[in-house]
Amino acid sequence: MAIQLVHVRRVQEGTTIEPRDERHLAALAKAGDEDAFAELVRGRTDSVVAFLRRMLGDTEDARDVAQLTFLRVWENLPRYDPSYAFSTWLFRIAGNLAIDALRSRGTRARTLAESFRVVKGGLLAASPEAPLRLSQEEVRRVFEACASVLSEKQRLVFVLREMEEKESREVAEIVGCRESTVRNHLFQARRLLREELKRRFPEYVPESHRSAEGA
Repeated sequence: MAIQLVHVRRVQEGTTIEPRDERHLAALAKAGDEDAFAELVRGRTDSVVAFLRRMLGDTEDARDVAQLTFLRVWENLPRYDPSYAFSTWLFRIAGNLAIDALRSRGTRARTLAESFRVVKGGLLAASPEAPLRLSQEEVRRVFEACASVLSEKQRLVFVLREMEEKESREVAEIVGCRESTVRNHLFQARRLLREELKRRFPEYVPESHRSAEGA
């Protein structure tokens, strides 16, 4: 490949491109414009690396897979359908490569929570009795341990919907399934996470939930 990809490890922070402009740049890149493709990479590297870090649980792995993602995008640009948002197509490729990376490890890798909001909303359903004073490191440790019960597809849907805050419709397009399937994966992921939290970290389960189960 003649083009040299933008260095994933050294990208200017805060670089973003409007979706409409992304489609235009993608069309130019599809026609062989390497500068347009480089701009696409610069605009999307931060978000792709952040997504992959949540999927893989490791920053270096995330950067490596991000590099591979943009290489695959460049190689497959002739197949890009501009009726879809470029970001949807990009995250589909990144998600598939993340699943491949997880499977190649021979184990269900970790999904990390970047904020207490995810644990509070995804695991504890925003209960007023939820532990509100967990440190960032505790949040990461608890979520990492609990998320190991998820399948690769459940993890992908959960990260895209709860952490990337994408609409169910776009998640369905990225994953390649119906919205009803997305909702099912999300429901199952939340259920498994709650059950695992109760099993492994009962000290973080609201007292009312424990009392109800013991009744």
